[in-house]
Parts: sequence; structure tokens; C-alpha cells
Amino acid sequence: MSLKKVGVLTSGGDAPGMNAAIRSVVRTGINHGWEMVGVRNGYQGLLSENFSALGARDVGGILQQGGTMLGSARCLEFKTPDGQRKAIRNLNRAGIDALVVIGGNGSQTGTAKLHELGFPVVGVASTIDNDLYGSDITIGVDTALNIALEAIDRLKTTASSHQRAFLIEVMGRDCGYLALMAAIAGGAERVLIPEVDFDPEEVAQEISDAYDKGKAHAIIVVAEGAKYNAEALVEYFSKHEERLGFSLRASILGHIQRGGRPTAYDRTLASRLGAGATAALARGEYGVLVGMIKSEIATTPIGEVVTTKKPLDLSLFELQRILD
Repeated sequence: MSLKKVGVLTSGGDAPGMNAAIRSVVRTGINHGWEMVGVRNGYQGLLSENFSALGARDVGGILQQGGTMLGSARCLEFKTPDGQRKAIRNLNRAGIDALVVIGGNGSQTGTAKLHELGFPVVGVASTIDNDLYGSDITIGVDTALNIALEAIDRLKTTASSHQRAFLIEVMGRDCGYLALMAAIAGGAERVLIPEVDFDPEEVAQEISDAYDKGKAHAIIVVAEGAKYNAEALVEYFSKHEERLGFSLRASILGHIQRGGRPTAYDRTLASRLGAGATAALARGEYGVLVGMIKSEIATTPIGEVVTTKKPLDLSLFELQRILD
């Protein structure tokens, strides 16, 4: 199949580096001789035919910007068979021969649906949770981790000044990667993640032990999807703070981890994955996710991506316990 016009969209939660990926897809696509089209507001844009031509200059100056210039939006209609068929009709009517989808698990589920219906599509691995099968590291992870680490360092300073324990909640509804790596890099006393069950009394003991050891603070990093989040733990211990030694506070980083300028690593990764996506289309390899595996750009069948859970290396959890 000879491609003439290729679309690109971003979907799901924004991740630092998405703009770098858009830029790479557009400019390498033009280098392949294709007309490039941006789809605004994710899958919603497919249904509302929110398409616009993108030239090399249209994606200039976005490399260093966070978020996504194409926007992202939830689209319940696209989850239905009728919505998916409508999307393909609109793509065909616009003369778009193939599509690049930049996003995480939910976004790539949409990629899989389009592929099943026979439309040429390639995914690009982008999510700060790093929970997408088919890529060792995904766009946005490095930036989000560094933002979380800076917050931990700052909170550790004020915690030491006031003899406090901080429960610092980071993103990770289903995957504890961000929390785990931030805890290791930030020297936390404990990390709480969805993959490992725990009793709140264990957390109390960790905080109490840190106090008994003469530490000036205690830092517990909590993934938002852990059995008890930071607010729940503060409430649990609020009436029994004296047994902890430290006064207890919660700090929820939330969406701040998605904002800000992408790091050099995320910009480079996004540029490589974007180029990998157009290269896959050029060689007729459709229905795949482009990711980074063992430091190399690699493709994984999209059906395998959306049906396989990416495991968390729990040896890192044990390492954190040893190093605390």
C-alpha cells in the first residue's frame, strides 16, 4: 500500500515529551514524502473530523513544551463499534491512509480496535506510569520521575526542620513504578505500591523505627493506587500520632508530575519513537506499538500489547527496603 496522507493524534493522559513525538512523526513523515495531518482532541477528533494539515514549521518550537499541542479528550462514543466504524469512515473521507496514535494503555486499546477493523495504524508508547507492555520505558516517565524526586528532596528539607514524617503520594493508579523509583532515588524509608499488599500498622512501625534511630524525618512514598493512599493513612494515624514520634503530614503531587518541560531523555526518546512509527508505516508494518526494548527501537503486535500486563520488577522493591 502506497501512503500519501498520514494522521497523528495524542490520546489519554498527557505526558511530557508528547510534543517531541508529534514533531518527530510530522517531520519524518514529510521526509517519507507524505502529507501530514493532525487530529485534534484524541479519538474525539476522529469522530468530529477535527483535522488540520501539519507542515514542518507547524511543529517548530514545540520540542521543549510539555503537554500536547494536539490536545486530548475522553471519548465514550469511540469505545462503541459504531463509533469506531464512524472514525474509519471519517478518516477515509479525509483521504487519510494511516494513523499514528501516541498514548498509553487506553489509547492503544483504541489502536487495536482500528487495526482489527483493517485500518493501517501504529502506536507510540507514551505514559508517565510506565505500565505499557512493549516498551521498557515510555515517553514522559523520566520527566515525571524527576519532578517527583525534586518534590521529595524539598519536602525532606522541611520535614527535617520540623521533625515530621511525610507521606508523599505520586501517580500510579495500577502501577507502582514511579513511586518505587522515586523512593529509591529519594532515599525514602518506605514505598507503598499497588503490587505489594501492606498493613497500615507496618507503616506506623517504619515511622516509629525511623524516630527511634534518631532520624530527623521519615519519608514514605505512596502510589495513588496503593491499598491505602496518603490521605487515608494520615486519617488512620491522626488520633495516635504520639506513637509515631513524628508529626505526620501528607503531600499529594497529583497532576504536577505531568507538567513542565520534558527532560533531554524524554525529548530524545520521543524523537526516536516518532521516527520509528513512520519507519514502521513506510515498510508496511501496521498494527504494532513502537517502543524501546533493551535500548533499541522495537515493535510489538498491538494485540499482544493490550492483552499483556507489564510486570514490575519487584527485586527493586527489595532493594528499596535494604537501602532505607
